[in-house]
Amino acid sequence: MRDNGPILAFDTSGPFCAAALLRGGEVLWQGDWQGARGQAEQLFPLLEDGLAQTGLTWADLTRLGVGVGPGNFTGIRIAVSAARGLALSLGIPAIGVSRLEAQVLDAPRPAVSLVAAPRGSAYVQVFSADSPRPPALHTAADLLALKLPENAPLLGVDPTAQAESLNRPIIAPRIPLAVAIARIAAQAPADSPRPAPLYLRAADAAPASDPPPKILS
Repeated sequence: MRDNGPILAFDTSGPFCAAALLRGGEVLWQGDWQGARGQAEQLFPLLEDGLAQTGLTWADLTRLGVGVGPGNFTGIRIAVSAARGLALSLGIPAIGVSRLEAQVLDAPRPAVSLVAAPRGSAYVQVFSADSPRPPALHTAADLLALKLPENAPLLGVDPTAQAESLNRPIIAPRIPLAVAIARIAAQAPADSPRPAPLYLRAADAAPASDPPPKILS
């Protein structure tokens, strides 16, 4: 059953904070902040600004939607941790939504969703009329040989290097990211699993060389 109450959605999986407030499918507010660093400091002021502009409070929210990636490791953790904490404190469900799914919300099927990754690689997922293929990370070399459905639109946000590798135009999604996340979250079951990061690749940082501390019983 669709949740028609106020839904707050946000995503920090890239060099940005994107947020939106919806109620009954209507967009009450949307906002964003752009920057490669500082999502942790900027997210809550952005969300509070949205609540203030709509006259809503945290207690009015009935559901949260959060982007779970793929994208920047630190950014994904910021959003997912915030959504889990808010859901617990407010006693409302938090629904995790893939950025790949959000980008093709209103696209005809089949459609291909693409998120740029480092070194010319990309996260790619094909959404067919029946069910989506699993998302995967493809290197720049992989993209050259990637077989995609003919005439399927490619949707993403400014992945210039990837477009050259695929030799196909990439269309910007028509629905803003946070708005799409909110609309998908509104349709999800209230008892959906807690949001979890969708990483699809190993972390760039090397593991610590020192052994972890012992846990005292």
